[in-house]
Amino acid sequence: MGSVLLLTACTTAGGAATPVDAPTSTASATAAAGCGARIETGSLPDWADAGFRGDTRIPHVFGAQGDIVAVLFAHPLAQVRQDKSNNKILWVSRRAPTLSEATSPKPLEITATLDGTDTRVIREVAGGPGPSIIDMPRAGCWHLELRWSGHTDTMDLVYLDRLPQTRRP
Repeated sequence: MGSVLLLTACTTAGGAATPVDAPTSTASATAAAGCGARIETGSLPDWADAGFRGDTRIPHVFGAQGDIVAVLFAHPLAQVRQDKSNNKILWVSRRAPTLSEATSPKPLEITATLDGTDTRVIREVAGGPGPSIIDMPRAGCWHLELRWSGHTDTMDLVYLDRLPQTRRP
């Protein structure tokens, strides 16, 4: 099974996620078997495909309420990335920002809890939904609570321990 690296010019100043606090526990990670992460590989919905051309097919995960989508430029996500790539995620909100939100954007706040543990971390994406690098301190299934501009949604994302080795001919 091969890997595909997708590159895009989808960055903004200050768009990287910044850790707000460290893990609150060192409990061991459990298998992601019960994880609700469902990676879609079909076309992005019309409300999430601005800036893409044609029938864009890229791995993505919808929030449980369908109010946000995580476009995974790094798939699979991994705690250790030997290929020097990043865990790049483009967050797209279904709801367009209001005029006041556009002029004074609030960050996308992510509270992530490792499945089966009390390990919790907080991440922020400056300026609200948009491009980010979201790293987690441990491999496993992470339950994300997402808050931005008065909106909320949840989703699960799986982070591998490390990227699978690619075979070379």
